[in-house]
Amino acid sequence: MIEAVMLWNEPNNKSHWDFQIDPEWQQFAEMINCAADAIAQVNPRLPKVLGGISPIDPGFMTNMKNRGVLDHLDAVAVHGFPLDWNHWQINDWPEKLKEIQAVTDLPLWVSEVGVSTFGAEEVQVFGVERTAELLRGRVPRIHWYSLFDLPRAWPATTRHREAEGSSYYRHFYMGLVREDGSEKPAYETFAQYTPDMGLCQWFHFQDHRLDEGVRRMKELGVTYLRTGLSWADYYREGALDWFDQQMEALSDFNVTVTFCFTPEHRGVEPHYTSPPQVKEEFAEFCAEMVQRYAPAPSSALTTSAAAV
Repeated sequence: MIEAVMLWNEPNNKSHWDFQIDPEWQQFAEMINCAADAIAQVNPRLPKVLGGISPIDPGFMTNMKNRGVLDHLDAVAVHGFPLDWNHWQINDWPEKLKEIQAVTDLPLWVSEVGVSTFGAEEVQVFGVERTAELLRGRVPRIHWYSLFDLPRAWPATTRHREAEGSSYYRHFYMGLVREDGSEKPAYETFAQYTPDMGLCQWFHFQDHRLDEGVRRMKELGVTYLRTGLSWADYYREGALDWFDQQMEALSDFNVTVTFCFTPEHRGVEPHYTSPPQVKEEFAEFCAEMVQRYAPAPSSALTTSAAAV
């Protein structure tokens, strides 16, 4: 079942939103407000979550609050990778959460947290254990990133790729399962913390790993998952068939669906990080996906209409 929708992914990260075009995130805020309203028209009971921010920046969250974005949402989210990319230590997690909780009373999710095995697989075992100790009981959702390593033949979703040096290659080693299908040492460690901890696993367009992912998540005892439906993929041939296949395969989990990535031909610039030319088009995509996969019960629509 769909338990929530997340609007965008890491909007304050240069790899996911072009803030040279939108330096104050005004266009982003307007797009999210429009999308949230469109979703509420389709299913007023479906929780809406702000795309997890990376870095964890209370200034960005204050900006969203001042632009009215948080008034349209039911939760906010953060991403943290202190052993790989962030400039803070893993033991700082409680303080990083407090920085955002000082800005908003909305529930705070950790919608991506993980550890790369780029340097040593034993580091990931420690990362799972310490992350669980620091986050369980402090937030309602902890999505470990990720189940699978990213295949080396696929590009990581980041703007600068090899120019980032080892930071880029760490993207390919975030999984609990290697590309060849073998389990890393942290696989069994992670199973000790389910169902308290869930997963974040992006399934790419027509991803061959979908069925194995479902099997392994059940084997691990995972009950909740964050994944995505790409607005950019929506324009591919067979997109709705793939979306249907993905959502049907994941129907036994509580799924948070992330809507993000601008189609090149619909952006201010031809890139997935670009603000859309017309914000209502992103809202229409979100509303269509909610109507298709998480429509409101008829009683909810009746109640909403009566309130108006």
